[in-house]
Amino acid sequence: MSGGRYLDEDDVRVRARGGSRPRTRTRPKHDDARSGFVTAVDRGRYRCLVDGSPVVAMKARELGRGSIVVGDRVALVGDLSGRPDTLARVVRVEERRSVLRRTADDTDPVERIIVANADQLVIVCALADPEPQPRFVDRCLVAAYDAGLDPLLCLTKADLAAPDALLASYAALAVPAVATRRDGDLAPLAERLVGRVSVLVGSSGVGKSTLVNLLVPAAERAVGRVNPVTGRGRHTSTSAVALPVEGGWIIDTPGVRSFGLAHVSPDDVVAGFPELAATAADCPPGCPHAADAPGCALDTGVAEGRLDPDRVASLRRLLGSREGDDRGDG
Repeated sequence: MSGGRYLDEDDVRVRARGGSRPRTRTRPKHDDARSGFVTAVDRGRYRCLVDGSPVVAMKARELGRGSIVVGDRVALVGDLSGRPDTLARVVRVEERRSVLRRTADDTDPVERIIVANADQLVIVCALADPEPQPRFVDRCLVAAYDAGLDPLLCLTKADLAAPDALLASYAALAVPAVATRRDGDLAPLAERLVGRVSVLVGSSGVGKSTLVNLLVPAAERAVGRVNPVTGRGRHTSTSAVALPVEGGWIIDTPGVRSFGLAHVSPDDVVAGFPELAATAADCPPGCPHAADAPGCALDTGVAEGRLDPDRVASLRRLLGSREGDDRGDG
């Protein structure tokens, strides 16, 4: 080639691209990692207890996009001193014994893990101010059964209204229940929390954070009031937090307006109504259990007085809402 020079590969600089290092499935074992318990999550930082001492940690890159939630048992390495401005690393999330999930609504395919490794779901429902929400309670019961948690019904503000009617509607389920009063004795509730990991779930304004502050005075959870116009509570707690109580833990969660069950199959929704499930099994194959479904055994059970019509209506609302036919689920 005249008037120039030949070029070969030694004359060309090749710029390495980011991430060009070969990936490997080999991950460090971190045999020296210490065990911890996640008590709070805040913007990518995880508050953990390691041998009883608080440690703040971040998630190790090798864990990828997997979520870490309150209640998780984790393995940590790095600076475990807990001193200000220090960070440990979460390098492993241990296998979970249970997972409580919910979705934004019954048609949303994205499920959100609320807490891990809980034993008991405490469903907090006010008897007045705001009015009781049995449909919300029903949703929480379905979620508890689906997650393998023992449900406990906690009825607050019993000084404003009697709990008898609401308790009667759940008598067939034999769900344990306690009723609390403002400035009343919380011993019956506290006894059911001993040695257990209990997660508290309830709508805004039902008195959930007030209960937590009475059970754990050092918690100082924010307390809100019911809006006199809408009759709904204002959101106060903004994140879940685990607090030690009587040899166990209570996990306070933010108040919610809805508890979506898109992650629960229709059959498992029916199983969440155990006093109706046996009758529903007598329905024709493929029965949607809707009010206009031909031959639905639930209608026969109501007509014969064997089934509570309100509970049947609640089941049908839940099943209908999965198809976008939610006709009031308060």
